[in-house]
Amino acid sequence: MGGLLLLIISFFIFIFLCIIGLKKKKGSINAIEIILFIIYIISFALFALGLLTHSNQYYTAIDPIDPECYIPFGGQHIITLLLYFICFNVSAVLIWVKGRKLPPLILVLSLIFLFIGIIINLVILLQITSHNTESLGHYKENEGTFLFIFTPLLSFIIALLLIIQIIRKEKVIAKNKTYKNNFLNYCNTILANRFDESIWALILFIPFFIIITIILTLFGQDIDSISKVFTETTTWAFSQKTHPPILDHQGHYLCTVAAKGSPEIVKPIRLGKRNAKIIIVNRQLQIANAFEEMIQDLSPKFHNFIRTNYDKYGYNLSLKINSKTGSNITYILMKPLEWFFLISLYLICKTPEKKISKQYKM
Repeated sequence: MGGLLLLIISFFIFIFLCIIGLKKKKGSINAIEIILFIIYIISFALFALGLLTHSNQYYTAIDPIDPECYIPFGGQHIITLLLYFICFNVSAVLIWVKGRKLPPLILVLSLIFLFIGIIINLVILLQITSHNTESLGHYKENEGTFLFIFTPLLSFIIALLLIIQIIRKEKVIAKNKTYKNNFLNYCNTILANRFDESIWALILFIPFFIIITIILTLFGQDIDSISKVFTETTTWAFSQKTHPPILDHQGHYLCTVAAKGSPEIVKPIRLGKRNAKIIIVNRQLQIANAFEEMIQDLSPKFHNFIRTNYDKYGYNLSLKINSKTGSNITYILMKPLEWFFLISLYLICKTPEKKISKQYKM
């Protein structure tokens, strides 16, 4: 959640800068800029939402039905990514507001961060295009990854538009310039289709990147944090880490917790074994498992659909039931379903009681 917190902080910094920009551009801002600005803000919210459902680091064992999956960025190195993220947006706002009116050095530095941002955003897009969840079992679905697409995609487009805008303005200025010296005038004519500051930005790109990397190492980041932030992950395109074995939470969650209620109400029959664990077994739990087994035999696809959806909601609900009173209430509420399961078993199975009694045997 640290990465999400830093993202939210940087988001508010970006909003603050944009508010200043809007005030300074008042009267010269057009409808397209406003629409793009609003869409960009929405993309931040979607990105944050994506991090809420993909927040676990590669070394964390997760539940296959837990809505939170693995994050596409290595948490230890995310500060490096966030620094470039903030600098990119600050540079974009400066160029958007001032453009060619910026002091030459500030303009060159801003362009460098735009060039760096273009590369990083392309890498982010490549990182999120592949999210392999096969190792997480059939419960995990590739959900929510599209939420990460909009921010890097829009950042890439905005950076290109700003650079093109600066280049066009420079062309106009260069073409209108005249020098008394014939040689300088000739050189200006040759270079009229080029952008001086962009050339300097490209020349200083690598040296400036090295300086920023050295500064980051002073704050505890690795020298190659910019690559590790993508590789020290799991299940994503550039991931080089494997996650721990997934946690085991398969079963009838509500019926299982219901069986832990008061004996005189839930009527436990015996102890049973599920996935090498000892559990309390009552008839309600046996009937529910026998019914699932029957559905699996009749239609594996339909069973997978039911199990996937039940795992998403049933398990999370069962975690909140941690008292005998809650188990008793659950047992009573599950009674109508128990009767439905039992009737279905007697309608379809030849030996329903045999199927029921064999469930969860030691």
